[in-house]
Amino acid sequence: MPKPATESILEVRQHAAAIEQWQEDDLSPPELLFNRELSLLTFTRRVLELARDSNVPLLERLRFLCISCTNLDEFFEVRVAAVRQRLQHGANQPGPDGLTPSAALEVIRDAVVEMVHEQYRVMNEELTPELAEQGIHIFRRSEWTRRQRKWLHRHFRQELMPVLSPLGLDPAHPFPRILNKSLNFAVALEGRDAFGRDSGMALVRAPRSLPRIIRVPKSYSRGPDDFVFLSSIIHAFIDELFPGMKVRGCYQFRVTRNSELFVDEEEIEDLARALEGELMERGFAEAVRLEVADNCPEDITRYLAAKFGIEEADIYRCDGPVNLNRMSAICDLADRPDLKYPPFQPSTPKPLQAGSNLFASIRRRDWLLHHPYDSFQPVVDLVRQAVADPDVLAIKQTLYRTGVDSALVGLLIEAARAGKDVTVIVELRARFDEEANITLATRLQEAGVQVVYGIVGHKTHAKMMLMVRRERGRLVRYVHLGTGNYHQGTAKAYTDWSLLSGDAELGQDVHRIFQQLSGLGRVQELNKLVQSPFGLHDFLLGRIERETAHAEAGREAAISAKMNSLTEPGIIHALYRASRAGVKIRLVVRGICCLRPGIPGLSDNIRVRSVLGRFLEHSRIYHFANAGQSETWAASADWMERNLFQRVETCFPIEDKHAARRVYHDSIELAFEDNIQAWELHGDGSYHLMRPIGEEQPRSAQGILIERAANG
Repeated sequence: MPKPATESILEVRQHAAAIEQWQEDDLSPPELLFNRELSLLTFTRRVLELARDSNVPLLERLRFLCISCTNLDEFFEVRVAAVRQRLQHGANQPGPDGLTPSAALEVIRDAVVEMVHEQYRVMNEELTPELAEQGIHIFRRSEWTRRQRKWLHRHFRQELMPVLSPLGLDPAHPFPRILNKSLNFAVALEGRDAFGRDSGMALVRAPRSLPRIIRVPKSYSRGPDDFVFLSSIIHAFIDELFPGMKVRGCYQFRVTRNSELFVDEEEIEDLARALEGELMERGFAEAVRLEVADNCPEDITRYLAAKFGIEEADIYRCDGPVNLNRMSAICDLADRPDLKYPPFQPSTPKPLQAGSNLFASIRRRDWLLHHPYDSFQPVVDLVRQAVADPDVLAIKQTLYRTGVDSALVGLLIEAARAGKDVTVIVELRARFDEEANITLATRLQEAGVQVVYGIVGHKTHAKMMLMVRRERGRLVRYVHLGTGNYHQGTAKAYTDWSLLSGDAELGQDVHRIFQQLSGLGRVQELNKLVQSPFGLHDFLLGRIERETAHAEAGREAAISAKMNSLTEPGIIHALYRASRAGVKIRLVVRGICCLRPGIPGLSDNIRVRSVLGRFLEHSRIYHFANAGQSETWAASADWMERNLFQRVETCFPIEDKHAARRVYHDSIELAFEDNIQAWELHGDGSYHLMRPIGEEQPRSAQGILIERAANG
């Protein structure tokens, strides 16, 4: 069981004393906002704490450790890279939180050094011994038996050596381009090479085609699940790549590069082609981090750093494999269901189950689904029925992220080939999914689907689907609106809400937005939906200010919201004003939160929680008490600058009172009752893991919803 984390490494250092001196009518001091990058690191730290939680099955703990590592990779690829670029361009002005880019990089460095140390300590001192107790061994070279070493040597010669290409460094073989996050070895050599020259240093790259975790055959094992790192095997037998020379040392290293794509959309004619060109170069962009083995000599480390053009502050030493996140393969290789979360079967309302006429069911009433507790299959089945239904004339859908073998994509292709009008808005710039989305767009176009790439300068992040059906001589619209992506895999792992509706006004709104995305015309006034970048920010400010006015007049006033991140200063300042007016505010913010809760006289009416567990909390819900006439909304947008000003997003009302109560209960109330997986944010930036107090019974929000789904 992890200790309640104070996260001292991330306690805010931006003039903390100034918080106590803020003027009552002045919300401008930057000290009133947390730094965005540091807040994101605290989220990764909370994920790491799940790797230590004895309430979590052991292999799932290993998976959380790996997730913390991949989160840190992306943090450097995106956030650190962005901060460095601002500094390189001479923009060292303080951000909204008061930290300059140079100061932020210093604090980030301190935080990451401690986090990396903790990641390897958890692996070496906690998870590896506990896995061994369960018969899952990860053997270091010093632990190999003679028989194991013999087999591993043969495996090296037969399976690894033929695909390894050592590169001796000399004027004819300069330092090569090293791919982003690839596993490499710096090899120090002695002796003369084949041409009689003094050897010096060589590099060996581990191709990505090679598995990073090797299972030892049972006939050579001491237990049911024995594994060895690929890096350990290469270390052990690397001398065979350099016959006639002596290997003085072999040291792993890994470089992380800026992974943002830079395309001037105003100056190009073909976005897909421009992105394809950028993708080819992304793996070799500017280096932002160098990871090296902790025993790598200083001279070799400095040599590598110089070749990558990075400073000492960008070097991180690792007490183990530099690609620690690859240990996640063990979670799949080890057939140990007893060490994983138990199987979970989502529920499906009877009128939406296989064989039902979904159009008839939706015509009778709206349906609200809470994934993954409710199955995503009805959404897929609705498209399948639309494909087979001759009365369905058109299908329109947005795709931000989707699986490689998505059933939905196959159905859209089938619909186009059947003669239906199919339009798909594919967001090519979905980070790290750009290549997959280009392939997807090409596949759709070849089948006759009209593919639109969205709006220049604005990512299309809205989750919408529209079907036009002829019924009794007139055209009727059916819609799906959601808070998550059309990805059947993440629908099983992310918490999101889906609305299936035949409401005419919603259908008209969705139709108008699709017309805007494809035809670029102005959207006429919407009936029920709220859209960014045109009105969602003002809508939210208006709702917050309305609650403030209710509180000042002595009426019922409360705000509850759930989202992934909260960073937009205008929204935060409006929430501060509402808190000072007496509005009770409860926020469930999984990741970044730049708002400081609990500051006397400023935000003491605001509570913030982050829930982390089996599923990734991903839904966006906004609830306003409104003097007893409450409103509940679901949306695709977080309260961030990019979502409110730089993306096409949708926010839709939950009008059915029973459904609205369910959304509020599942998304807000359960999160504030959770004393197992909920973390409370304090005004100093620390998070406290909630635990039962006294006679309290343990309550897990996700556990309660899983049990409810299991019981129908």
